[in-house]
This record gives sequence, structure tokens and C-alpha cells, in this order.
Amino acid sequence: MSTTQKSFSKGSEFPALTPGKLRLYSMRFCPYAQRTRLVLAHKKIDFETVNVNLKDKPEWFLERNPLGLVPVLEQDDRVIYESAITCDYLDDIYQDNKLTPSEPYRRARDSILLQLFGKVVTNYYGTLRNKGEDKEVFQNFHTSLKPFEEEKGKRGAFFGGDQPSMLDFMLWPWFERLPIISKMMPGAEALPAEKFPNLNAWVEAMLSQPAVKETMFDLPTHIAFLQGYSTGKPNYDIGLNM
Repeated sequence: MSTTQKSFSKGSEFPALTPGKLRLYSMRFCPYAQRTRLVLAHKKIDFETVNVNLKDKPEWFLERNPLGLVPVLEQDDRVIYESAITCDYLDDIYQDNKLTPSEPYRRARDSILLQLFGKVVTNYYGTLRNKGEDKEVFQNFHTSLKPFEEEKGKRGAFFGGDQPSMLDFMLWPWFERLPIISKMMPGAEALPAEKFPNLNAWVEAMLSQPAVKETMFDLPTHIAFLQGYSTGKPNYDIGLNM
């Protein structure tokens, strides 16, 4: 296929698959797709990316995932989707730099935390939608972070201990986007240091990870995309020249 990061839209020609090549269908600013990109980067897996316009999806993309969501992985005749499923699949297939804990109790605890994180995500987007005007939603956002602050204090530099685990990468995309709250709502602190010292230390540790550096966008780019998205006109190709 021709190398491009630009998104494919309805009516576009299907980019031909290369036999044996792993392909990720993604959207550059999707936090769920970023989960999969983080795992791919951390494990140094060779793959190609096809970005998709999620507002005007190509027909051939819907054939691969009828839900119309990213991420999707395809390799030859194998297709899987959903962020947690794709990440677990990659960790099973590519054994180097194993991310999932081998100890059953730790694995179960990580699964519980991942389920709890749904509340963080819900309250994060609720805060952005009402621009901090609903104080209860913003308070709920901070409340939903407390279990992660407490658990992080027991574990070391990362949720995986001395090294990042799958849980670290599954949580990270929303923490990368937390500064949007403070930028768009002056006076609102998304992660106040006095309340969340452990999570603030974790953010700094994650920012030093090569996979995070490779997959992240800066704050102005995140805000520019969000502003377009909020008006119903998302620009999936911000910053691209080709």
C-alpha cells in the first residue's frame, strides 16, 4: 500500500494487504486505538497503519468491523477488534516484553481496575462536555481516580511495578489528555498534586517511556482535534502534509 497517515473515507479504494503483514486500522486521536499502538510500539512489532475517517467510514472498513470502531487488527485472513482484545491478542502472539501479569491474583486485580476505569472515562468526557460548569461531575471525576491513586501507591513506579504492564498502557491515553481540562477550563486542576501525588509521579514516569513518546500528541494538537470534533467537523488529518 502507499504510505500515508491520512484517513480513508467512504468511497476510497481498499489499500491492498501485503501477505503476512500485520495491519492496524486506527484513528490518530482515538484513545482506544492508542492503547493498541502503545502495545505495538512497546513490543516493537512490525505493522502498517490504515487510518479511518470515523465520521464517513469506508465500506471495506465496516466489512472488517460492523461496529465501525477502531482499533482493528488484520493479518491475512484474521481480523480482531476492540482495544482490550487486540492488546491481549498481541501480548499472547508476541511473547517478547510480556505485559500481562503471570500471577493470577495480580491479573485479576488489574482486570478489576480496568473495569473501574470506565467511571474515570465517563466523568472525564462529562467534565469536558459541560466545561466544568457541573461541579458534581468534576468532583465525581476526582472521586473515580481515588482507587488508582491508592493502588499506584502500593505498586512502585508503574502499575506493573518497576516496569509498565498492560494496565499502564490501557490507562495512559486518558492521562495524556488530562491537561485538556485545565487548558479549556481555567482554574480547574485535572490532577492536583496534593490529592494525587502517586498518579502525578506515574504520569512523569510514563512520559519517559519510548512507546508513550512514539504514540502521543502534544496538547495544542489534542485541543485542535477536540474543538473540531465538538462541532461535528473533526479534522482527522491535522498536521499531515501527505
